[in-house]
Amino acid sequence: MRLFLIGFFVIYSSFHLYAFMKARSALALGLGAGAALALFMAVMVGAPVIVRLAEAAGHEFLARTAAVVGYTWLGLLFLFVSISAVTDAWRLVLKGTSACLGLELSALQISPAFAFGLAAVSSLGICVYGHFEAANIRLETVVIHTPKIPQEIGSVRVVQISDVHLGLLVREQRLARILDRVRAARPDLLVSTGDLVDGQINRLDGLAAMFQAVTPKYGKFAVTGNHEFYAGLPQALEFTREAGFTVLRGESRTAGDIIIVAGVDDETGESFGLSPCVPEQELLASLPPGRFVLFLKHRPLVHPDSAGLFDLQLSGHTHGGQIFPFGIVTWLYYPVHAGVMNPRDHSYLYVSRGSGTWGPMIRFLSPPEVTVFELIHAPGTDQGKAGG
Repeated sequence: MRLFLIGFFVIYSSFHLYAFMKARSALALGLGAGAALALFMAVMVGAPVIVRLAEAAGHEFLARTAAVVGYTWLGLLFLFVSISAVTDAWRLVLKGTSACLGLELSALQISPAFAFGLAAVSSLGICVYGHFEAANIRLETVVIHTPKIPQEIGSVRVVQISDVHLGLLVREQRLARILDRVRAARPDLLVSTGDLVDGQINRLDGLAAMFQAVTPKYGKFAVTGNHEFYAGLPQALEFTREAGFTVLRGESRTAGDIIIVAGVDDETGESFGLSPCVPEQELLASLPPGRFVLFLKHRPLVHPDSAGLFDLQLSGHTHGGQIFPFGIVTWLYYPVHAGVMNPRDHSYLYVSRGSGTWGPMIRFLSPPEVTVFELIHAPGTDQGKAGG
């Protein structure tokens, strides 16, 4: 955790330095304007710390204000740096081509002022668009035909939410949108695959009551994500259970005497000194054969020894990158960072893009989702397909 934070602040500070140099080059900032910009950027680098300290001290208004400004700036800065990096690459390509081939390509060059303006206007426009995209929660559908759903039942509808990040920014209005989608899907079973809460989770009582109004006939199940540990595990578990979820921590339950639902803690727990109660392979291997096994695990990784021991693993964590091009980074670390993976030893993996947002209330080319899984009886088959 400490190494992660150090790495984050080193990279985030570097982004600010890069943007500052771009602004100074393009706008010819004087001493006063440059100092003011540098001071603002220094405050923004520290904004995530200010948010957590203010939240822990109970200064909710300060924490929320710092979160809105600081995290919006984070998204804007990330987009600005990404677009500026593309224009820098273009200028380098032209310079290299001109030097190697002796061509005069100055007409294609982009001036520092134009490059800065392009990046600034584009990133601002994407942020505005991304705010609306983040509020447009999609209902995704995945159909799986399996002989493990009894013929007399016919089908079971499982609905997944993930990475809601309830806290300072994701509140009643956003949760209401998510739950509207859940109710529209008419779930037989509702699952949350981690990061239901975010940070310090005081004053969320009303949000738990909103979940209590959703009562699928086969129940509600949840697992921890990394943010449950950041928020304080006892508080996070209390909220999740108050919301009506059965939290699975290296254990399994039978839903409606039809589906076995198994779940494990996120691996972040180990960095907090919590060893897994039961290794996932041992948990899955102990389950009776012949029933459909739904495996809940926050991170979208399939352990080689677990493949074949479950029918469908539901995960989240990646947000599908949330703001492109960050999705390239998540894809490099998690090869299946969104959507469905073809079965491996008859075990499917589905990775949700998440139902909420972390940090900036912005999404770009990665809309939030509530996912519906139609598990349909089909003798002697084990085929799935994804659809909108």
